[in-house]
Amino acid sequence: MEPDRVLLVEDAEAIRAAVESALTGAGHRVLGLPDGDQLERCLAEFRPDLVVLDVMLPGRDGFELLKVVRRSTTAGVVLLTARDAVDDRLRGFGEGADDYVTKPFVLAELVARVEAVLRRLGRTRPVVEVGDLLIDVESGVVRRGGVPVELTATELKLLTFLANRRDRVVGKAQLLTGVWGYDDYAANLVEVHISALRRKLEANGPRLLHTVRGLGYVLRDGDA
Repeated sequence: MEPDRVLLVEDAEAIRAAVESALTGAGHRVLGLPDGDQLERCLAEFRPDLVVLDVMLPGRDGFELLKVVRRSTTAGVVLLTARDAVDDRLRGFGEGADDYVTKPFVLAELVARVEAVLRRLGRTRPVVEVGDLLIDVESGVVRRGGVPVELTATELKLLTFLANRRDRVVGKAQLLTGVWGYDDYAANLVEVHISALRRKLEANGPRLLHTVRGLGYVLRDGDA
């Protein structure tokens, strides 16, 4: 399945890089821009499923760019800004924004909000299957061979993250960013949750979650 395409317009280089990394780590294809000068061209060529717009931009601000997006596409729009006044939020929603995230923010929350908008727009697949494992993303129901698997919220997010990248090795740093929103390296956190998740999955069938020594983890149907 082709990854969702997210166009990010943010003039602060550090924030743009962090958001790009988090969204890419969550499995999205991301194109970052420092301003709206090339917005029309990128909308036509990149064809985003969702646009993240900073409001305080040089040149045309996010509200002006929001109008461009709405005239040109059916993409979802998340506004990203330090302006948290009620009037600004109402203006954004009134002009067609789907969500509004204020700075400072936690990367994991922004990723979750982006994915929530994509789900509402029907741009993401609600059910993921790997072998006899079925994950209903919206309801949070997981079944292995028809048997329910009880997971914590973090385990479900971790499993969904891996399932959306089935057959691809995912490193610990990528998991930390995509699942927990951490930039710092905390290998033990990943290992503890992987072990717990693996025990629950293997209670109802053969191994699906494999360790690739020195690289990370992969969810796949079949032997490592």
